Amino acid sequence: MKTMTCQQLGGACEQTFTASSFEEIAKLSEAHGIEMFKAGDKAHLDAMNNMRQLMQTPENMVKWMDEKRAVFDALHED
Repeated sequence: MKTMTCQQLGGACEQTFTASSFEEIAKLSEAHGIEMFKAGDKAHLDAMNNMRQLMQTPENMVKWMDEKRAVFDALHED
């Protein structure tokens, strides 16, 4: 298992997510983002707007995902 923070995944806080794969941790982060969106959390909404900008070009999104996956892969097991 490995742990990353919301901020490490492009978010706005130090909430932690623990999972055995990058795909799992991405799903946990996404669920957290949905919660923060529903709560109207400004810091998270700003981070989401940054992600929307990034997603406008598929190449940038793939690069971003590859970078986050590399961070996950480099982490030591908990």
